[in-house]
Amino acid sequence: MKYQPPYTITPAIVNLVAAISETIGRYTVLAEQRLTPRLRRDNRIRTIHASLAIENNTLTLEQVTAVIEGKQVLGHPREIQEVRNAFAAYEVMEGWRAGSERDLLSAHELLMQGLMDEIGCYRSGGVGIFQGKQLVHMAPPANRVPKLMTNLLEWLATTTEHPLIAGCVFHYEFEFIHPFADGNGRMGRLWQTLILREWNALLAYLPVETMVREHQESYYQALAAADERADATPFVEYMLNKLLAAISEAVDTHQKTDQVSDQVSDQVAKLIQAMSSGELGSNDLMQALGLMHRPTFRGNYLNPALAGGWIERTQPDSPRSPTQRYRLTLKGRQWLLRQTG
Repeated sequence: MKYQPPYTITPAIVNLVAAISETIGRYTVLAEQRLTPRLRRDNRIRTIHASLAIENNTLTLEQVTAVIEGKQVLGHPREIQEVRNAFAAYEVMEGWRAGSERDLLSAHELLMQGLMDEIGCYRSGGVGIFQGKQLVHMAPPANRVPKLMTNLLEWLATTTEHPLIAGCVFHYEFEFIHPFADGNGRMGRLWQTLILREWNALLAYLPVETMVREHQESYYQALAAADERADATPFVEYMLNKLLAAISEAVDTHQKTDQVSDQVSDQVAKLIQAMSSGELGSNDLMQALGLMHRPTFRGNYLNPALAGGWIERTQPDSPRSPTQRYRLTLKGRQWLLRQTG
């Protein structure tokens, strides 16, 4: 008989799923226009910073950004390694399947490389969760972990439950089992993001972890309430609330950005029109605009167009590449179409 995690679909859960589904439509439309490669990277950095901060990593957002950009950072070597590992894991996440045990173990190996001995395998000993000196949760014995995880992953791979609910249920069950000697919290959050990504690829860049970090105590309270009831329902309701808050905040941010940046300067308008033929390098753009002074070109044309989301780099991770070219974004193409009819 297949395993069925204990939880109840409450009216609150139904309403939250409906609200998220409605909001996700607006988020998808706006994100397709505004979620540039740079913003995706920034959101991913925020996600990594928040998820590691929950686990007591003390690096600031600025330090996390610097580590990911390969800069020297004054910080504890372990915390720096945690950042590098997390970024590597999130970057390859799209190649994993949420229901695959092999992918789960590979993810743990990548996430915890250089931080512990038992990486990429289930724990061999007992583990408990403490708040201060108080034991708040004793995980199942190590010899039961492989079977428990097999059951949970089989359920995830075959369930017809809405992915929003399935992701929350898996997250709770995973934390209850605590299958690894360390890294269970960040693994549970990473895997819920993977489940959401399989439903909507843009959710891979939604920094839900920032909401959890801002309400960290209630996160643990929701886990404890689910433990007390032996039922994931309180945790599902909590996580759906945080998902809705994160998506709503992203929609508001995109809409405010659009309101500010929808006014196109004469210089940016000329640049957009010059790019109607396709991708161009900076020299070609300057020639098309009849400009000779590079600082003027960058300050009045190129940089405002990039900041407003009207154009984007073809090589976003190498902004100073000598082969760098620029192209119109969806937002830029839509503006151009409106001007030309």
